[in-house]
Amino acid sequence: MHEHELWLTALFNDHLAGAGNAVLTAAGLAAQERPWANFMTMQLLVAAIIVVVFALLRPKLSVESPGAGQHIFEAMTGFLDEQAHDNIHHHHRRHVPFFGAIFVFVLFANLIGIIPTFESPTMFPYVPAGLALAAFLYYNMQGFVEGGIGYLKQFAGPPMGFGFIGDFLMACLMIPIEIVSHCARPISLTIRLFANMFAGEQVTLVFLSMTYIVAPVIFMGLHVFVSFVQAYVFALLTMIYVGAAVSHEH
Repeated sequence: MHEHELWLTALFNDHLAGAGNAVLTAAGLAAQERPWANFMTMQLLVAAIIVVVFALLRPKLSVESPGAGQHIFEAMTGFLDEQAHDNIHHHHRRHVPFFGAIFVFVLFANLIGIIPTFESPTMFPYVPAGLALAAFLYYNMQGFVEGGIGYLKQFAGPPMGFGFIGDFLMACLMIPIEIVSHCARPISLTIRLFANMFAGEQVTLVFLSMTYIVAPVIFMGLHVFVSFVQAYVFALLTMIYVGAAVSHEH
């Protein structure tokens, strides 16, 4: 079934089809008559909104008289910093900007679906998959940055005290298990975020079609709650993976 084209997507396809096909061609995909999909334009819109929000907030930052926006983002940063400390401990602050970027993007991407004529890009599996891949690459990269080639030792499991042969056999058992476990992480992150946002979006749409007053307000409130929870869970799991990768107690 063909995807319903949002007005913003139609605008991109009518006027920026060449740019969209250039991106597809660079990715090794075939050019299309209407290359832009809803999840693409919604991601661009979310990114633009985030840039505008922080561009407007930056000149108003003040130590003496912080505004409401500054209080909100300072509270968010403090919360993420505390969570990162609990899960990483060692030099946790250098990872907070990445966690913050993940949290803010997922949150804004989830919430934009509340606005009429827009959709949450996270309700399409490609977007959660891209975010999950970014988290997967980041925590593995940080593992190598922190431990060098020794990071690979954790895939063999901890020494069991069985002697060289016993530990070698245990490593042969643990390595494929650990590889499968690590490969399952981005899949798990993708399915969790996609399934929850897709289900929430569909429930909201169903009740919007039935009534336009009480029920939509209730389910839109639920959508907001789920949006915050899913953004937090995604960021928290990323913290846990980073904490395990940079731990000195493999």
